[in-house]
Amino acid sequence: MTSSTPAGPDLHRCPWCSSEPIYQEYHDLEWGVPEWDGRALWEKLILDGFQAGLSWLTILKKRDNFRAAFEGFDPERIATWGDAEVERLLLDRGIIRHRGKIAATITNAKAYLDLGGADAFRDMMWGYVDGAPLNGKYETQEDVPTMSPLSTQISKDLKKAGFKFCGPTIVYAWMEASGLFNNHLVSCHRHDQV
Repeated sequence: MTSSTPAGPDLHRCPWCSSEPIYQEYHDLEWGVPEWDGRALWEKLILDGFQAGLSWLTILKKRDNFRAAFEGFDPERIATWGDAEVERLLLDRGIIRHRGKIAATITNAKAYLDLGGADAFRDMMWGYVDGAPLNGKYETQEDVPTMSPLSTQISKDLKKAGFKFCGPTIVYAWMEASGLFNNHLVSCHRHDQV
């Protein structure tokens, strides 16, 4: 975890995180905390791609399985994978077994490395927000958009660089999770902390 905030049932949280302890812990300690590690940013983008059409809670519960199956999300290793690894992962019940998303992870590892790796990816992504998180200051969950002109632009740029499963909605969710947007509601105990 990247921060040390007390977690508990009495804290006011964003309404999207259910009463499940794993979801509350993720909300309280990770979601929206600025991520400065380029490799970790890439992992989060991959996981958000796997979430497409599913609940984040599903991905969160399988995250450790994903990390094991994808060898710690090491882009240099994943970029060398081919059909045998795709077939192996399609048999792994611990992850989301979607051929397109698995193949996209391999493609995205190659694109990430082509961009220059961790530092280049970090600098590129944080460059979109001039190195500082944008603050949504939203009061209700209904006010929070699912995409923005910026997430649309980043999505286009990532696709141009060869990335897959990175549409504007996926990118927006990733920007929130990675702290490029602080979209904790203003009433949430984490809003001012991140």
